[in-house]
Amino acid sequence: MPQKQNGLLQITPEHIPPLDPGFRPMILGNRNFRRAVALAEETAVIAIGIERNAGLVHRADLEIFVPGSPHDEESYRYVERTIKFLLWSRGGWKIFIAGPPEIAERIRAAYRPDGTRAFDVDLMSRAYGRPFQVEIVAAADVPQNKESGSALGGHLDGCRIGFDLGASDYKLAAVIDGQPVFSAEIPWDPTAQADPEYHRQRIREGLELAAAKMPRLDAIGGSSAGVWVDNQPMVASLFRAVIKNNPDQFEQVVKPMFINFGQEMGVPLEVINDGDVTALAGALSLETRGMLGIAMGSSEAVGFLSKEGIIMGWLNELAFAPVDYNPDAPPDEWSGDRGVGVLYFSQQAVNKLAPAAGWQFPAGMGLPTRLKAVQAAANMNDAATMQIFESIGIYLGYAIAHYADFYDFDHLLILGRVTSGCGGEIILAKANQILQDEFPELAARIELHVPDEQSRRVGQAVAAASLPR
Repeated sequence: MPQKQNGLLQITPEHIPPLDPGFRPMILGNRNFRRAVALAEETAVIAIGIERNAGLVHRADLEIFVPGSPHDEESYRYVERTIKFLLWSRGGWKIFIAGPPEIAERIRAAYRPDGTRAFDVDLMSRAYGRPFQVEIVAAADVPQNKESGSALGGHLDGCRIGFDLGASDYKLAAVIDGQPVFSAEIPWDPTAQADPEYHRQRIREGLELAAAKMPRLDAIGGSSAGVWVDNQPMVASLFRAVIKNNPDQFEQVVKPMFINFGQEMGVPLEVINDGDVTALAGALSLETRGMLGIAMGSSEAVGFLSKEGIIMGWLNELAFAPVDYNPDAPPDEWSGDRGVGVLYFSQQAVNKLAPAAGWQFPAGMGLPTRLKAVQAAANMNDAATMQIFESIGIYLGYAIAHYADFYDFDHLLILGRVTSGCGGEIILAKANQILQDEFPELAARIELHVPDEQSRRVGQAVAAASLPR
């Protein structure tokens, strides 16, 4: 069906979110841009290589208009948004870029410590322990792809604890030979706590609670948002108050905390990014591979399990990866960027959309409580409130097609607190409708899955328990 064009990138979708008419899906803009470039008489190429830990590299070559065309700004925007997506999906501390200097220099300026992407520069520098760099090189000097991954999880023998650290609650499961015998959701408020002892005590208390439900303890596996290296949080929003107010204590107490837990309790312990555990949870439950998992909770957590059953070690922090070309989209309060996933696939998305559905919340009401109130109204078939979840479902349908440009998957699992109740059913139905109507080639290949209600809430904790051998 024809689509209204507002420039090459800002394409009005056929399915407009009822509470966000300005939504301009990146997948439509990117496809339209590429079609226009393919028809141009002369084009240029931007070669990009993004290096992360251990010399691993992701490379992309983007065809754009020759500089001096009427589409210079759109060429830059297309390149900049693609780099942003690759950086937060793969991770990296260094960008190699070759191509027209007009664009390469703008990218380098954006990714300076005082540039428009200062947040990205700071987070990636801390995640990989190296100063962030953008190096302008000749095309021959942009490194080729170099990837690596490992098989994690699926170990269900013995008595295990699994945990998932969220921003509003801390989920636990005691698992014996693959069967959960105890689960709990413990409310907490970690992002506001600058004392590392608060985090240490609360997490340790939860582990001891779960351990008491089993005859013995053989292993502990956990998940949390952020960048984890060797069971240490390099960057984690849960500990942002510690990082800001007590950076030395973060290094001395928080980073080695989980290694210490394993030693103190005398068992192997493994902690990885919560998004990867989401993908693992889906793969275990469906006995399949090629899984992209999206957890819609306090933030958006994404993980990927390849068709070979490998966790690639990519960053997969799509909360900060763009999905919307609308220049007037609200900015994310942490990164300051517009159109990024956290405001489309989390309880922050619900809070963003709720006023347009007629909701007014007390100033002191937290986002988890707001979400519960909205979900209760949706479960009572309140038409205006249900539009919140219809809008998120439309976001998701277009984002799935966008994600498919960067990940090779045949199964998509959605879970997390936002998907509880009838809201999750609405989200899934709308996303499927988008795929069938606008991306039939993907609808024929990609299956969408939603776990049962209990698995939505604690499924990550159960899957995390299978991480250690």
